[in-house]
Amino acid sequence: MISYFILSIVIAIATFLSRNERQFFATGVAFYAVQIVFALQIIFGGLYETSSATVFTFDAAGTLFYVLLTVVSAYAYFHSEAYMIGSNARQTGIYSGLLMLLTTAITGVYFANNIAVTWILLETTTLCSAGIIYHRRTTQTLEAAWKYLFVCSTGIAVAYLGILLLCAATKCESLSYEAVAAAVATANPLYLKTAFLLILCGYSCKAELFPLYTVGVDANFAAPSPASALISTGLVNAGFLAIFRIYKLLSGSEVFHWICNVLLLTGILSLVIGALFLRRTNNYKRFLSYSTVENMGIAIIGLGIGGIGVWAAIFHVACHTLIKSSLFLQMAVVRQIYDGYRINRIGDYIRINPIGAAGLIAGMVVLMAFPPSPLFVSELMILKQTILVNNWWIVAAMLLLICIVIYSFCSRMIRLCYQPNQDELHPSKSDRTLSWSALSLLIVAMILGMWRPEILVEFIAQIASL
Repeated sequence: MISYFILSIVIAIATFLSRNERQFFATGVAFYAVQIVFALQIIFGGLYETSSATVFTFDAAGTLFYVLLTVVSAYAYFHSEAYMIGSNARQTGIYSGLLMLLTTAITGVYFANNIAVTWILLETTTLCSAGIIYHRRTTQTLEAAWKYLFVCSTGIAVAYLGILLLCAATKCESLSYEAVAAAVATANPLYLKTAFLLILCGYSCKAELFPLYTVGVDANFAAPSPASALISTGLVNAGFLAIFRIYKLLSGSEVFHWICNVLLLTGILSLVIGALFLRRTNNYKRFLSYSTVENMGIAIIGLGIGGIGVWAAIFHVACHTLIKSSLFLQMAVVRQIYDGYRINRIGDYIRINPIGAAGLIAGMVVLMAFPPSPLFVSELMILKQTILVNNWWIVAAMLLLICIVIYSFCSRMIRLCYQPNQDELHPSKSDRTLSWSALSLLIVAMILGMWRPEILVEFIAQIASL
């Protein structure tokens, strides 16, 4: 793991110092070659289920999300080439290097086997993301970057208080997840409850969950669309995995039932916020960001309901990664053509870019969990488990809110494709091959909706086992 960090950081520094397109492309190829080799070593080279430097473990959860991160980050990096046209070499170098450092920090979060290391690396992602958000150097992006730094740092500080309380409750000298999990059975229940609330609240700024979801929405709005594809999936997955590891280590305590109820409430509130703000926003990037809040709410409900809901939650988050990144990458092409994302002004996309429009409509169908969407499978499993435990108010709330989401998605995407356009067009600036590229991620997600390899099913079952 140490060699991975060294190589990744050295390549990122070389990217900062690059001065032309050929150098940016070369460092990008080198960086993602390192990511692919590292993934192959974990899966096939004997690193799986081993530890590195005592604070990193290559387990099933980290491996699954790391493979997804490598794919999405590579798409984001190479799609950014079209976005960066017009930027000078220094701006491009800073943006590309920060994208690499963000990917490296997220990787560390995925494999961290120590609560403190997870916390440190999540704060590192804050610094990298803030630099990416400020890429355009405008007043609006400066405000978004400072807001992101302040709110995320505050959230991470709140999570740190929870970690300190968890450490005091368990009296553990080591902050490894295994050591804390072994000690929670004898810990003070009140301390455990308070610690979990603080950690959940703090990490919600990364997982884009209630209550600190707003900072993620603003970050996705201000950041370049290819970077938003990474922030709204890879970074959100890091926050989710950090919460999931705390959830698993507390599963052996007497407060676990209470924790599940807290997660159910958090999930429903996130779903409410996502569904309602999908109706109010007038910007397509914010629209997709609130969709992330809604989908993460569904995943957290899966954790709270337990049983097969835990498997469904992991599968839901993994497939959401492919779908949402595809849609954000499609939005990058939309910006090239319209130079904006205003819902009430841009339209006629089906004529201007038929492939891009087809990708957005297909993405809308898949994200709304209509077959052959893999989200249909996960949401159906969560609803089934909810019915099995007779939690009917959750069932009613989910069905009502999902109907609102479906209506919002249909009305917004149809307007983009068919309503008369009112903004100036720049069709010559767009690269239509990027629409095909983004569509490939969506096709993979749709295949998973129809056919799930046995190895993937078993892999997720291993992650979900408590």
